[in-house]
Amino acid sequence: MYPVLRVARPTNDLAALLPFYRDGLGFAVVGQFEDHAGFDGLMLGHAQAPYHLEFTRERGQIAGGAPSADHLLVLYLPDAAEWTAAVQRMRAAGFAPVPAHNPYWDQQGLTFEDPDGYRVVLQRAAWTQ
Repeated sequence: MYPVLRVARPTNDLAALLPFYRDGLGFAVVGQFEDHAGFDGLMLGHAQAPYHLEFTRERGQIAGGAPSADHLLVLYLPDAAEWTAAVQRMRAAGFAPVPAHNPYWDQQGLTFEDPDGYRVVLQRAAWTQ
């Protein structure tokens, strides 16, 4: 058995991230909190996935944006119809692809940038180890 994965990072604006991850990428809100020791947070995930994303905002602090254009979250979607639907959902939510910093990701995928400058690749390929 493998552990459940939570990827957590700070943001300055939780509300700005919600349309990108919920409406565009199709994540569901699985939890949220306000003023927990000075932090507000939002967790998003998929019902059957062993991972979720957590975004936090520390009151009175400024979180930096993405350190570089090559800090990525890559979602592998090997089924062509599922990949196309995911891309269409991102576009319908108002998000356009951006050129990948590393051209490898443009070969079989599209890259989208969230309001904080972090990038998500929708990769039309199977995960291989």
